[in-house]
Amino acid sequence: MLAGKGRTAQKQRTRRAILEGARELMRQGKPVTVAAAAGLHGISRATAYRYFSDPAMLVAEAGLDIAVKPYEEIVAGAADLRQRLRAISLYIFDLSTSHEARFRQFVAMTLAAWSPEDAAGPQMRGARRVGLYERALQEDGGGLAAARRQALVRALSTATGTEAMIALYDIVGADPAAARATVAEIADAILDRYLGPARTGRDGMGRDDPQGGRAEAGCDRAES
Repeated sequence: MLAGKGRTAQKQRTRRAILEGARELMRQGKPVTVAAAAGLHGISRATAYRYFSDPAMLVAEAGLDIAVKPYEEIVAGAADLRQRLRAISLYIFDLSTSHEARFRQFVAMTLAAWSPEDAAGPQMRGARRVGLYERALQEDGGGLAAARRQALVRALSTATGTEAMIALYDIVGADPAAARATVAEIADAILDRYLGPARTGRDGMGRDDPQGGRAEAGCDRAES
């Protein structure tokens, strides 16, 4: 279990390093290639191509990554673990809807580039939300067993972001307000399942949005 978690964390660090290399090249006005971005952080060409086989996808994801707020800003005002996890879910959804065209294009590129051979390699596309959820859980001091923490992160991760936006907008025809409310409701149900029922909050149901409505998905690039 611990070995698997360590491998996942290493994959995320490698991906982040390649993305940071791409951003460095972009800031310098230099051509972005997979090998050049990886080389800035001592990552081999062979390893880099297991994460990004197409420079266009690397550029697209590096550009999206710039828009992500730092963790501290995302969870500002959240009083406990439940509120922090809920704030992350809503923020990731708001980020997707605020940059809808760019995220749709990125998903389309990812799907178009996929091949059966990719199934055996690391397919941690983005994974911003995973790192955010895991940080919130780590800060809580470990009230959940490791397997249950991983299950909670998986459940929350499937119910937000671009994937949730596409399902809610395209499949069920929800408007933005209804879509966001649905993401919040699903997050609440997941948190009830893993953390226990919430205490009564401002709305009388224990459903408290610490950011007071729609989370601003603006951009300061202090994290990834």
